[in-house]
Amino acid sequence: MIQLLPLHDDQAPAFHRWISDPEVVLYSLSAFQAMTTLEQVAEWLRLTLQDTKSLNLGVYLAPTNELIGYAGISNISRINRAGEYFILLGEKRYWGQGIGTAVTRQVVSRGFQDLGLQRIMLTVSVPNEGGVKAYQRAGFQLEGRLRKACYRHNAFHDKLVMSVLREEWLAESEAAG
Repeated sequence: MIQLLPLHDDQAPAFHRWISDPEVVLYSLSAFQAMTTLEQVAEWLRLTLQDTKSLNLGVYLAPTNELIGYAGISNISRINRAGEYFILLGEKRYWGQGIGTAVTRQVVSRGFQDLGLQRIMLTVSVPNEGGVKAYQRAGFQLEGRLRKACYRHNAFHDKLVMSVLREEWLAESEAAG
């Protein structure tokens, strides 16, 4: 249903449309909360495409090649063999269909197989229940809680720290067979 492929610098209008919707960026990067113009988004995308410490992938529908989001691993440490998972599904009509879980599994697989990582972590806001469930289905385990670490809708929310380790992922992959 989906495929992960490189992003392109001409895709800024799609990102701009997504981040203009407060519901889409509610639990996303703080940078998305601050960008308002297409020019700001284009500059962010240009810098994102140049980032050598991140795996940045577009989420495309396989039949049509429509860009519906982006995901990857940021802050990759070659020494620690670790990175931080992220995802933004910008096209709301595809929410709740298991795409987030599928994308998460594919990116984690690339992180362990292609990048040789040992640990992939993430943070997720507690009110983002769908995200928490998708991450758990993809093998992430709760590590801890960052108290009142996220400010949205005039209130502070806790963020959960979750991770998956290479050996856990390998064991789960073998069990799934």
